[in-house]
Amino acid sequence: MFAYKMQALVLGGVFGGLAGLFLALKQASVVPSDYSTNVTFFAYTALLIGGAARVLGPVIGAMIFWLLMGGIGSFFSQATSGSNPLIPDWAMSDIQASLVRLILVGLGLMLLMIYRPQGIFGDRKELAIDAR
Repeated sequence: MFAYKMQALVLGGVFGGLAGLFLALKQASVVPSDYSTNVTFFAYTALLIGGAARVLGPVIGAMIFWLLMGGIGSFFSQATSGSNPLIPDWAMSDIQASLVRLILVGLGLMLLMIYRPQGIFGDRKELAIDAR
């Protein structure tokens, strides 16, 4: 079991390094501001939603996260725009609407960590410190 986890760690590092290489080649530069806290938050949230113990957990977590961010963002964007908006301007402006999606995703992440810390597709045995 230890050998499989080490292989997964090494392969993950290789794929992460290759992704960084291709990002640097695409942008023709590497600057620290490219790796802001938003990128780290989004990647970590996608990993936590799907669950790290399964192979497809992070992939499906990224899809769910993308759908949530896009769906909630477009809903609030449309609900606060137009001549007769669903949400009046005194309650929420269009600038605040773009921030509400981050608040709702953060709240959902907190609830996920309270009620299902291993993620949607995760395995509770992987979280055990001394699982034998």
